[in-house]
Amino acid sequence: MRKRILHILTVIVVLFGSQSCNEYLDVVPDDIATIDIAFNSRANAEKYLFTLYSYMPQHASLSNPGICAGDECWANDVAGKNWAGLKIAKGNQGIVNPLLNYWASYKMFIALRDCNIFLENIDSPKDLEPYERDRWISEVKFLQAYYHFWLLRMYGPVPIVDENVDVSSTVDAVRLPRETVDEVVNHIVALLDEAMPNLPPVIQNKADELGRITQPIAAAVKARVLVTAASPLFNGNSNYPGFVTDDGAEYINSTFDAEKWVKAKEACKVAIDLAHAGGHSLFQYPGSALYNLSDTTILKMSIRGAVSEKWNEEVIWGSSLSRSGWLQNASLPRLDPSVKAEVVERVNSYWSPTLRMAELFYSNNGVPIESDKTYDYSSRYELGQAPEDHAFYVKPGYTTVNLHFNREARFYASLAFDGNIMYGHGRFNDKKGNKDPWVVKAKKGQTAARINTYQYSVTGYWPKKLVHEDDVLGSNYTREVYPWPVFRLSDLYLLYAETLNEVDGPEASYEWIDKVRDRAGLEGVKTSWTNYAKNPAEATTKDGMRKIIHQERLIELAFEGQRFWDLRRWLEASDYMNNDIRGWDTEQKDAEAYYRIKKIDELEFKQRDYLWPISERDLIVNPALDQNPGW
Repeated sequence: MRKRILHILTVIVVLFGSQSCNEYLDVVPDDIATIDIAFNSRANAEKYLFTLYSYMPQHASLSNPGICAGDECWANDVAGKNWAGLKIAKGNQGIVNPLLNYWASYKMFIALRDCNIFLENIDSPKDLEPYERDRWISEVKFLQAYYHFWLLRMYGPVPIVDENVDVSSTVDAVRLPRETVDEVVNHIVALLDEAMPNLPPVIQNKADELGRITQPIAAAVKARVLVTAASPLFNGNSNYPGFVTDDGAEYINSTFDAEKWVKAKEACKVAIDLAHAGGHSLFQYPGSALYNLSDTTILKMSIRGAVSEKWNEEVIWGSSLSRSGWLQNASLPRLDPSVKAEVVERVNSYWSPTLRMAELFYSNNGVPIESDKTYDYSSRYELGQAPEDHAFYVKPGYTTVNLHFNREARFYASLAFDGNIMYGHGRFNDKKGNKDPWVVKAKKGQTAARINTYQYSVTGYWPKKLVHEDDVLGSNYTREVYPWPVFRLSDLYLLYAETLNEVDGPEASYEWIDKVRDRAGLEGVKTSWTNYAKNPAEATTKDGMRKIIHQERLIELAFEGQRFWDLRRWLEASDYMNNDIRGWDTEQKDAEAYYRIKKIDELEFKQRDYLWPISERDLIVNPALDQNPGW
């Protein structure tokens, strides 16, 4: 018994040593030293609950591989030289000290065990109301499910930690083996199903509880889990022969199961219904009380605001634990040439979307630029002058590449570039007048260009979608920091469209993808492909529609940390992650030299990279673990 108390004390010291910036989290008092005290009152148990939230991955940080280990954005050699994510993207992952090691370094398994401690002891507080107890249990079950899912996406098969092993048990009892992907998915889904009934449909106490788990959040995560399980990485993947448990079961089932897509479809529809019932809808920018804004500006800001407007109606799950401060600082181009030198360096401005991402967005006809029969794709790198009808996108008469003309609104709402109009940031009248809207000027020596060895965009692009309109670099630097949107309604609509296409065919999926396209100012898929695509039949077949839905997700959710996981679950990462990182020659003064394509770095992706390695040390400590193939 003495050993058990000491063991628990050690867990609590680790647990309560963590800090959080969450609006509703408190630091657990220093005098809580045993489980008995931790659960002797409602107040202490609540603090334990909130500390379980603090293990949540930092979605808007460099510790999230979805943000920094893919091919969406890059950083110059000085700013990004020690970033683990960029090293992974360049093929430098390893087994001695794995980069972004969530198996060991980020305490995911400690979080799971501490969740078990909570569930084992939450009956102890005598002053805890039954309805509150039920809600807290549901929140913790959700956290258990999400932490398992976070590991599953990285490592595939993982141990299921559903109960704690007493320290008096044998050594073998604490050496948990990995379970098959199907078993882990079933466990996650079961936890979410148990959690949902006692979660609130909507947060009523917004002042204190925003960011806590609701029914729509749990349902949306269940949908994502089941879509991931139905996707090619985990459904019928025959790339891992011999990767089996001690009992001979395949860790990743090599037999395709169409029923997984059916389950995912059903889960998506339930999640959408719960989201709608909870008041969620696609964000629409309300305009300005002072100025009569153009429809174009309202369209652009509806797209930007869906991400950056705090707690807007589209955000199903916003994480108070993961805020946008670093990303906004890195994503904001410097706009005002009058800013004093001592203030300029407060904005890093080095988060750089790649040329590949600039080419990803559709033409203004709503089809890929290489597929649009009216788009001059072969001349996209040639110089041209911005026409007057682009006045809300690019400064009229400004010389830039043709790639920056005749694109969809999401292109201009998501990317800042040389000559681009950037609404807000102290200038909220989008018409010419006393103060014209900001124009990004990025050539050498200009306001947004390099100011030293690390504070500059290496590609000539910035992800302005991530920057709130109220961020200003003037007499000082101010930011409107927002909780990171872990899950938006448009994401859920596109997941549903994906499942509908797989189960029922393309006709069933149009409604839901078209909702997202309509908010982006585009016609529906069928209309756009019929009128403008070189191959209009593409939108009428399951394979063709699958390709369309994939690109729609990559566009709509660009720079939000989803592309990294989507490319993996689709088994398409090897198609994208073995290419050069390219951008413009940003060290040049004139347009002709500036708009020369420059190779910046190289990506490397091997088959083994779909599943991350477990460190050699962990394999030695726990011989029951099998290493992932290729490592």
